[in-house]
Amino acid sequence: MTRPTNPPDPSTTSDEPTIHALLVEDDRRLADLTREYLVRHGLVVTIANDGETGLSQALAHRFDVVLLDLMLPGLGGMEVCRRLRDRSDVPVIMLTARGEEADRVMGLEIGADDYLPKPFSSRELLARIRAQVRRARGRAGPRTHALAVDGLELDPATLTATLDGEALELTSYEFALLFALADAAGRVLSRERLIELAGGSPDESFDRSIDVHVSRLRQKLGDDPRHPRRIRTVRGAGYQLLRRSA
Repeated sequence: MTRPTNPPDPSTTSDEPTIHALLVEDDRRLADLTREYLVRHGLVVTIANDGETGLSQALAHRFDVVLLDLMLPGLGGMEVCRRLRDRSDVPVIMLTARGEEADRVMGLEIGADDYLPKPFSSRELLARIRAQVRRARGRAGPRTHALAVDGLELDPATLTATLDGEALELTSYEFALLFALADAAGRVLSRERLIELAGGSPDESFDRSIDVHVSRLRQKLGDDPRHPRRIRTVRGAGYQLLRRSA
């Protein structure tokens, strides 16, 4: 079942466009409380109480962010995320009582952009939503110029990326991370600095999240982590986008 709420209002007094969120959560009381808090802070929220409905809603409508519970009846959150990511790059924040690192890593590996274990602070959830939407809208940092590095071309105005003329299918967070690495090509960036440049803060997510996102970037770039040609891991320091020798 889905419960659309307060339909989009094109007129807004805020400097930023209204954020439209889809909350996929089977705990109706928690869903209603979360929605009430987010609506008080200017968001438009649609609730879906099961995975099938959430997936169909996410694919049928244009949302700025999807808040996805892991433990859902029927189609589980992991499978919803996997199917959604095959067809959409909408930011996904997973919300779940299962806070083990293995679950968090798995969620990120199948395409989630962030992960917030229950019980969570409503203020923290709101901050993470805004961070993900800023990335998706290209407002996560001083990304105002296009970049070209050894066949890699990135345009922050359209969030498009190509490698040797071939389009790369990146999520907004992956784009932000790759842009940060490309903008500092040849230099090593720490994990904390990468999170900051991608529009977040060093404590925004747990340590392994950046590693998982970089691993996904490598796969999309066709890079081998054992013999990297694009992104090199500098043990104890961070990551570096390599430049080809002249």
